[in-house]
Amino acid sequence: MADDAKPLLIKRYASRRLYNTETSDYVTLEDIAGFIREGREVKIVDLKSGDDLTRQYLLQIIAEHESRGENVLPVDVLTDLVRSYTTQAQSVVPQFLAASFELLREGQSKMMENFSSIPHPMSSMPGFDVLQRQQQAFLRQMMSGWTGSSGPEPEEDDSQSAADDRAELTAIKKQLAELQSKLSKL
Repeated sequence: MADDAKPLLIKRYASRRLYNTETSDYVTLEDIAGFIREGREVKIVDLKSGDDLTRQYLLQIIAEHESRGENVLPVDVLTDLVRSYTTQAQSVVPQFLAASFELLREGQSKMMENFSSIPHPMSSMPGFDVLQRQQQAFLRQMMSGWTGSSGPEPEEDDSQSAADDRAELTAIKKQLAELQSKLSKL
């Protein structure tokens, strides 16, 4: 776990190939995106000059995802970002973006806390506890890609709880299919 605290060092060779110094093998941009999704900090440096290339490669990863249709950033936001490079607002934009993402992480954390701590008016209904566990499992799954969250840590994933989560997810899928079938009949 101590290795997770320090950034994963990736070296770029003159051939532009990226080398993972931990595993002693070459990696792709998609591999690097995977490390980041798993919560690892990554540092990419040029082997010869020692220049930090992390920012350049992170922007390239975002550009590739956006070009494949995995649009996260609306055109208006991208336009404003381009404008910020040519205006006095440039000094404010990084702080604003950092604060916005921190608020998003805090909001997710509070939503998870509220989901589990506030008694629901329907809690006396039979089966409500199962539904609530399914919703919590669904939210954990949805938020698992957000690292750096100040929210509760995911529960330990032993084989029994993983099997329970899979069973709950299967039950949710089945219920969703039944609802879709009923809606199509209407």
